[in-house]
Amino acid sequence: MPPSVLQRLLLLPYNLLWLLALPFALLRLVWRARKQPAYLQHVGERFGGYDVRAPGAVAWVHAVSVGETRAAEPLIRAILATRPEHTVVLTHMTPTGRATSKTLFADESRVLRVYLPYDFAPLVARFLRHFRPAFGVVMETELWPNLLAACRGRGVPVLLANARLSERSARGYARVPALTRMTLGALAAIGAQTAADANRLSALGARRVVITGNIKFDSEPPAAALALARRFRARCGARPVILAASTREGEEAAIVDEFVRLVARGKATNALLVLVPRHPQRFDAVEELVRAHGLTLARRSADVDLADADSAPAPLPEQTQVWLGDSMGEMFAYYAAADVALIGGSWLPFGGQNPIEACAVGTPILLGPHTFNFKYVAEEAVAVGAARRYENADEAMRAAFILLGDEAARAAMAAAGREFAAVNRGATARTMALIEEIVAD
Repeated sequence: MPPSVLQRLLLLPYNLLWLLALPFALLRLVWRARKQPAYLQHVGERFGGYDVRAPGAVAWVHAVSVGETRAAEPLIRAILATRPEHTVVLTHMTPTGRATSKTLFADESRVLRVYLPYDFAPLVARFLRHFRPAFGVVMETELWPNLLAACRGRGVPVLLANARLSERSARGYARVPALTRMTLGALAAIGAQTAADANRLSALGARRVVITGNIKFDSEPPAAALALARRFRARCGARPVILAASTREGEEAAIVDEFVRLVARGKATNALLVLVPRHPQRFDAVEELVRAHGLTLARRSADVDLADADSAPAPLPEQTQVWLGDSMGEMFAYYAAADVALIGGSWLPFGGQNPIEACAVGTPILLGPHTFNFKYVAEEAVAVGAARRYENADEAMRAAFILLGDEAARAAMAAAGREFAAVNRGATARTMALIEEIVAD
């Protein structure tokens, strides 16, 4: 179905803006490459130029970055299992997302990973001409007007899967109602995580919205990750371990400040703080912050022997107070090795990180007040006793030290988390059923 006159009119100023923005987008890649050189790799793909081709039929899945890629894993494996004639072309926008997919699907030759081009009509057309997908799955809330309009025009059904939309994001989309309605209307269907997400999407003009649940609940901890967790735990030794997971800029300082105060006051003086920043370009800055507080630090990246399953890792020296998790794709292992976890992104208004992985391995969770990106999961985890919420990182760190001395409370939270993860599984099967429907239409 070619775009209507109204659609062309709506997309014209949008494309003009992209035409003006493309040189600045390239400059932004150069800027970001100062701290993360991988941004200057595969640059041609961002403009629709590809060296790889997918054999056979193509199932296209878009997962913008790390979280979406991890969430997509069960669905991608289901597509591979049920459609043996298909190759999955997995597109990303960030190097960390691409690296995560390489780790998750290292054993799978039928998964190709590339960057999605910028949403400028000629670039999108190059992508679709090159790969010719039979259908597409876009994870969570990546709504690109040109991309979805082009897919509809070429008869490529696209499902928005695992869709979530916070109240804040919904207000943003509502400011451009005609463009939002046209973009949502180009989707063949939407699989929403919750009823609240479904209602917000429908109010913006979405059609055929089905509540499928959160696919990430179907992510079983991989055996390799659990084996790595045991090696992490051996590296930490017999000491109590507090994990600060996926922390963001401005959060580490409060966490480290309170950790220093509590240790100085004699609270679990042998506790080890495992600090895993959300973004790899900040690893060095976080190390500087920790050392500026007078703490001794070791880096995960220096522990090359952890990859060797045949050797027993030596415990960190007793004087090491912080272990910096400067690695990608190992979050399951960090959670499984910890006694208690503070979830980053929730102490300042970033919207939080998904606590499902921690629940799945039975790690007690401490959350901050800002969890609007994962509102349902966070609220339900608190309601069932798998998580506790605190107003700031200081309070959470104090609570973590208390939990280290309360084995019964930790065991109860761990059991609640595992049960919470188990009873919410099934979204992958419901999403696969929706894919079959839109492909058959």
